[in-house]
Amino acid sequence: MSDEEHHFESKGDAGASKTYPQQAGTIRKNGYIVIKGRPCKVVEVSTSKTGKHGHAKCHFVGIDIFTAKKLEDIVPSSHNCDVPHVNRTDYQLIDIAEDGFLSLLTENGSTKDDLKLPTDEALLTQIKDGFAEGKDLVVSVMSAMGEEQINALKDIGPKN
Repeated sequence: MSDEEHHFESKGDAGASKTYPQQAGTIRKNGYIVIKGRPCKVVEVSTSKTGKHGHAKCHFVGIDIFTAKKLEDIVPSSHNCDVPHVNRTDYQLIDIAEDGFLSLLTENGSTKDDLKLPTDEALLTQIKDGFAEGKDLVVSVMSAMGEEQINALKDIGPKN
């Protein structure tokens, strides 16, 4: 054996996969699926029976959870599809920086400063107006496959 030391770069996710396999035939409406490399929420599933020796196929229609684009895919029902690990976390809004980044308070009391304001106009206006009025706001952050985005807002009352 050699006496060389091996240095491994830590990627920060402890080897946790961004997706997990699930048989296409078991994925239902309102579930999640990866279509063309994007995490999507399934809005429509139809299964077609094929000929004598063919496979039944599942036709998925999904909406990208970050860009809201509609994507479609057809997969044999016996094959495995990638399903993203989707997490939703709530953070309290502390501040909005001039460059469009938010300062958020995590549950353990530290701050998270790497999230930009959402691109959705209605949500953007609600966050800016609520913050300007001095309301206590809680934002819901959706994360999947290494991406994060604010997708909802809750008003927990005025600041004391």
